[in-house]
Amino acid sequence: MSHVVAIHIAANESGPMQAVQTIRAVAGMGLEGDRYFNVVAKDGKAEKTGRHATLIELEALTALERDYQLTLPADQSRRNILTEGVALNHLVGREFKIGEAVFRGIRLCEPCRHLEKLTGKPVMRGLLHRGGLRAEIVRDGMIRPGDKIVG
Repeated sequence: MSHVVAIHIAANESGPMQAVQTIRAVAGMGLEGDRYFNVVAKDGKAEKTGRHATLIELEALTALERDYQLTLPADQSRRNILTEGVALNHLVGREFKIGEAVFRGIRLCEPCRHLEKLTGKPVMRGLLHRGGLRAEIVRDGMIRPGDKIVG
């Protein structure tokens, strides 16, 4: 069964991620309390797409440890939603449901130098093409660990 394992948010871009037991996903805005909730770019235009929520597979973090001997706890991945049992790469361009909310997969969430800087770990190679998914929220709803992922 595809489901949510954990949910993490951060108050700012480089701040520590905090685990939460429930979160409200708001269409067009993001996850309440997260650093990218209702973000507007400095030029006043909407922030680039795919910032509402990020997801990563538990299986990707397990493979990173197995194949590269790098342990990256879910909160250090900087992704909001840790999943299990779902191939996130296959959700690009598709709608899917998590708990009560509906999302649309926008693009892969490839690892970056910022992630390596914050973690102090060389994770880019090990997470290439399995660093997660950027998604937009298209219908409001509550999300909790254990919620099914359907889509």
